[in-house]
Amino acid sequence: MALALWTSACPTMTYPLYQEEWGVSTTTVTWIFAAYPIALIPVLILFGDLSDHIGRRASMLLGLAAEFVGVLLFALADDVGWLLLGRAFMGLGVGLSISPASVAMVEFSPPGQEKRAGAASTAISALGIGLAMVVGGALTEYAPLPLHLHYFVLAAVIVAVACLVTQMPHHTQGESAERWRVRPIVIPRGSRTVFLAGSLAFASSFLLGAIVLPLGAKIAQQLAGSVNALVTGALLSVFAACITLFALMARRIHVWLLVVVGALGSLAAVWLFVVTGAVHSLGLFFLASAVAGAAYAFDFAGGLTVFSRYAAPHHKAGMVSGGYLVGYVAQGIGAPALGAVVTAHGLMSGLVTGAVVFGAFFVIALIGGLTVLAPLHRSGKQSTPARVAPQHEPSYASQTEV
Repeated sequence: MALALWTSACPTMTYPLYQEEWGVSTTTVTWIFAAYPIALIPVLILFGDLSDHIGRRASMLLGLAAEFVGVLLFALADDVGWLLLGRAFMGLGVGLSISPASVAMVEFSPPGQEKRAGAASTAISALGIGLAMVVGGALTEYAPLPLHLHYFVLAAVIVAVACLVTQMPHHTQGESAERWRVRPIVIPRGSRTVFLAGSLAFASSFLLGAIVLPLGAKIAQQLAGSVNALVTGALLSVFAACITLFALMARRIHVWLLVVVGALGSLAAVWLFVVTGAVHSLGLFFLASAVAGAAYAFDFAGGLTVFSRYAAPHHKAGMVSGGYLVGYVAQGIGAPALGAVVTAHGLMSGLVTGAVVFGAFFVIALIGGLTVLAPLHRSGKQSTPARVAPQHEPSYASQTEV
């Protein structure tokens, strides 16, 4: 899971170099970023339950192979076409590997520890983002071949993780005996309002990522005054560190409150980035990154908890897959749109536009938390959680349950 997020965020520290050395526009940078969710979306739709049929290990190995190809394309790239193709392979790889990895986190947890496993999933994902920022920043600033070396290092890590995955069980009791076929994501009629509220919260974290990951290094350098890639990476890693910290706190907070606080924090974060640009302060950039990380953790954990707690029986996989779909669609649309505004009108105009438009989305998520989830909490309604067996007898509650 950490490797999937490292792969998704790995170009963050080299985006400014592509612009400086290759003359790439901000619009192109955000399209490079968006090629990842655009490729990942059909994987979620068409292959969402693949690991239920071929096994978690096989699905993860297929995903790691695609990630390896994508990272290698970045390592060898000499024009934008290589980068777009590489991002598409990264999206394919993460789409195939992250769901079975998420399931394994839950399925191999002791009974009653599913919520802890969900918080750990969010925290370990943030570790991957942090590695992308810090390792990428250090290699970009101080190592030779700044446009290439980070990707060779990441490719080697992918090979090492693939060797570990080969030691996992081939199959488990909960896998389906049916032949795999494409199945649409189905949200039961009675769960759709709750799904909408959870999806708005979940997608809010993806919209924060659409600002921080493709534009974070540019904001730090152009508006906050950072002149060192490692310093920039360290500042951006605060985003990941706060995701980890607040994800671990999230398991102790009621789900409706997670969604409400996450929405408020998301609003605060996008406007703090605007203020950072207005006053050119590294300190404010640090604060904005920290608030964005905390909000991301609450949005992500809140959405996942809604899907797992309030889903109808036997529909948790569909709820989670549907949530990921909504999140990546929001990110795939939001990032290029934001990049187009930055290219046409400048970084500050892009940040203000993002704060207004994304902020409206966060307000809707806040309303969903208050009007849909808070009443559910007060009434004590909750679906019966699927049984998760102990580690010596694993049972798969759902294909993409986190």
